[in-house]
Amino acid sequence: MSGIAGRIRLVTGDITTLDVQAVVTAANKGLRGGGGVDGAVHRAAGPELLHACRAVAPCPTGQSRLTPGLALAADWVIHTVGPIYRDGNSGEAELLASAYWTALALAVEHSIDGVAFPCISTGVYGYPADAACDIAIESVHRWVQTSNLPRVIIFCCFGDADFQRYESRLRQVGLLSEA
Repeated sequence: MSGIAGRIRLVTGDITTLDVQAVVTAANKGLRGGGGVDGAVHRAAGPELLHACRAVAPCPTGQSRLTPGLALAADWVIHTVGPIYRDGNSGEAELLASAYWTALALAVEHSIDGVAFPCISTGVYGYPADAACDIAIESVHRWVQTSNLPRVIIFCCFGDADFQRYESRLRQVGLLSEA
């Protein structure tokens, strides 16, 4: 597949094991690690990641910061802070879209060619999974229409339900082939 759709991929598994230039983690404002994907990234990267995070923290909601990947297969970690879901009427959608856009902007700034995203804000932050999926795909789709970097953008889903959700939505908007 070529063009925009050829730049977007979908995988299921552990984002900490992906061999890409950068993995994105759904961080908290203090970039301290924690549970979910962020805790997994911190554990896999090693304790030095916390030290690297302290140098670039704090990170406001909707923004992103960059650190080395350390013990990860990825060269870099992009820490992005998604919103805590309240009621859907408190600017959450804009903040979640901004989390994706600022992560992608960091990738461009640092000439990162391949980046993998987890599902941002859907764990303990409580963002409804269907709405978060739509925002993620729409944000990335808009990005690839205007920028040549990163050339490869991966949505990495940890579980089958998220994978099926993303697969269905990506097919719906023509960004995933029937292959």
